[in-house]
Amino acid sequence: MLLVSALAFAAAAQNTHDIDRLVEQTRRADGMRHAQLSVCLYNIGTGKVLYSNNAQASMTPASVQKLFTTGVGFAKLGSDFRFATKVAVRGNTDRDGMLHGNIYVIGGGDPMLGSYRYRQTAPDSLFDSWTTALRKKGIRKVDGRVCYNASIFDEQPLHDSWQWGDVGNYYGAGVNGLNFHENMYFVYFNPGKKLGYPASAVGTKPKNLDIHGTCEVTTAAENSGDQVVIYGSPTSNERLYRGTVPLGKQNFAVRGALPNPSRICADLFSAHLRTHGVAISGNSMQVYSTPDSLRAIVDYYSTDYYTIAQYTNLTSNNIYAESIFKYLGYAKYGLGSFENGARAVTDYFKENGLEASGVRIIDGSGLSRLNRTTTDFLCRYLATVAKENFSADFRQSLAKVGQSGTAKNMLPSLPKDITVMVKTGTMDGVKAYAGYIIARSGQMLSFAIMANDFECSNQAAAEMMNKILLKLATTY
Repeated sequence: MLLVSALAFAAAAQNTHDIDRLVEQTRRADGMRHAQLSVCLYNIGTGKVLYSNNAQASMTPASVQKLFTTGVGFAKLGSDFRFATKVAVRGNTDRDGMLHGNIYVIGGGDPMLGSYRYRQTAPDSLFDSWTTALRKKGIRKVDGRVCYNASIFDEQPLHDSWQWGDVGNYYGAGVNGLNFHENMYFVYFNPGKKLGYPASAVGTKPKNLDIHGTCEVTTAAENSGDQVVIYGSPTSNERLYRGTVPLGKQNFAVRGALPNPSRICADLFSAHLRTHGVAISGNSMQVYSTPDSLRAIVDYYSTDYYTIAQYTNLTSNNIYAESIFKYLGYAKYGLGSFENGARAVTDYFKENGLEASGVRIIDGSGLSRLNRTTTDFLCRYLATVAKENFSADFRQSLAKVGQSGTAKNMLPSLPKDITVMVKTGTMDGVKAYAGYIIARSGQMLSFAIMANDFECSNQAAAEMMNKILLKLATTY
């Protein structure tokens, strides 16, 4: 028995030495000498740390932050939860089908409302279903307006710490109590005839948007991709387009942050009514409370939370993450806000006895550089989630290395008898991985690797971190 224990101890020491050597080699690499690097590996079954190197360093996680948001969402909302948007009317309908009153669209924080990704959620499909429901109630004309209520969330769609270069682009659009079209729009560019020539902005989608863009985009080499940055505030319809689009690509699509998505939802619904046989006299208007005596027309539900969480993590969608985050704050504290979302997430940590020194929750997506966590905490959090009754659904939301999502092309040399499920995070100077390993032995391990403040490219940092991840996955 003593011999077996001694051999096991020697093997564990050798494993640690081998990983240490690779981690230290990474620290000495070009572009990493002034960076912070942190690694942790945890055996969920035994509750023991298998490997730890600088694991108490408090670091910026980028989109790995979404693990906290989606995991707590599963815990507090459940896999079957659906966001609800209500359409109702107030007033009397006369024998000619005239509604003497208003239509109300009451937001429920649904991040998929009017989403272009699915036929059934696209604006025309959405508004067709609402218009049909009104007509079934005998409403043919409206002597009033479409009123929209987004007060389930506060009126701060963006966090103060988000970068100005992010917020005009689709990934920095922020969230509202009444989201629409994922709070983004498409702007289409035609390149110039030669390299360096001005490009032109030729249209937007959804149709009928009141957006005024100043185009300073030029033409770059073929296949150079989308290098456009869009600047503009969330409440202004003025946009500035800078950067480049590729030569030879007509109607090249770029995604931008949609200004005033709640108002645009109401405006486009009003326009849809007028062009589909329901005359409406007034312009849309925001309201901050729901009047009495409403008559329900439609209770419109999103797809289930399980699907939304999968899309959030597999594609690292910031709008979905922030909608979940703020809804958690609403469900617990009565108002969806960054502060209340953060309280709801940290409440989960406390409820489960997770000591969270070095952790700071600012937003739900990871866009803020003020978010902080440690690799040690990430591993302990993931171990806690792994023991919850929703754990299988949560793991399904993570990308499988070599197979899906943001990890589809990672670690082509990973042995087929090992499974790695990961959430990745990337910013300038930030690269982070966290998730689960199903080892050859069948044991489930949680892991986290983070690098901050490196000077090399993100691709170079990823290549070095991939080697560490491969070593962790194949050692135990």
